[in-house]
Amino acid sequence: MELFSEERSAEVVAASFGEAADPRLRHVMTSLVRHLHAFVKDVELTEAEWATAIDFLTRTGQKSDASRQEFILLSDVLGVSMLVETVNHRATGDSTESTVLGPFHVVESPPREVGDSIALDDKGTPCLVSGQVTGPSGEPVAGATVDVWQANEDGFYDVQQPGIQPAGNLRGLFHTDAEGRFWFRSVVPRFYPIPSDGPVGELLAAAGRHPYRPAHLHFIVTAAGYRPVTTHVFVAGSPYLDSDAVFGVKESLVRDVPLVDDPARAATAGLDNPFRALTFDIGLLHS
Repeated sequence: MELFSEERSAEVVAASFGEAADPRLRHVMTSLVRHLHAFVKDVELTEAEWATAIDFLTRTGQKSDASRQEFILLSDVLGVSMLVETVNHRATGDSTESTVLGPFHVVESPPREVGDSIALDDKGTPCLVSGQVTGPSGEPVAGATVDVWQANEDGFYDVQQPGIQPAGNLRGLFHTDAEGRFWFRSVVPRFYPIPSDGPVGELLAAAGRHPYRPAHLHFIVTAAGYRPVTTHVFVAGSPYLDSDAVFGVKESLVRDVPLVDDPARAATAGLDNPFRALTFDIGLLHS
């Protein structure tokens, strides 16, 4: 076996994975080693900088718990989450584009019936959210699972404020009807900062970057025979659409949230008239 040298470091270390039984592991680790060693040489990383990096990653792990995933947050602000999501879920035709999962899908959303309200704390501007799930030929997808969650008007998810927000606030697990439709009552999303009290926040501050995300709702939609999609719907006109801290905005996912004057529809939905409405149709691809 060739001995280690600065000039041939990547080749020497990459060769150590050459006998890995799993060909995918062999390919991934070999590529990782080559890129990592090239990076170290490119920036001529100092010992102090490497120690700082190890400390940063250690504290990132220590900050993670059952209600917060700091490593996902780190992946998000580096754009890796968006890139992995995009590479693995390339949209075609009328299918809905994907975006990041985010660090707060950490609990199972409570099952709800179509038409229910997910706003349990009576805070925020009421909004009717509706849409239809369809397949690649426009066929309605009945019985699709629609998992939704969002932050409250103060910019916090329920898991961030136990004892302040009701458990399951602004979360819901719905199933589409025979025509692939869903609707529920919520509140108009608001822009908010990602958690900045940990290592990721320190990184953003050091880089002169803001921690804000534009207003959005999260969706995961699944159905038998179709590829699942993890996505957001963003509020048109929200601040930070062009500078999302986690790079999650795609133009196709931005929607208006107009004021609707329709007494009959308001009465059916259980809302005061006029009301805000957000329509987000979701297209799936066959698996």
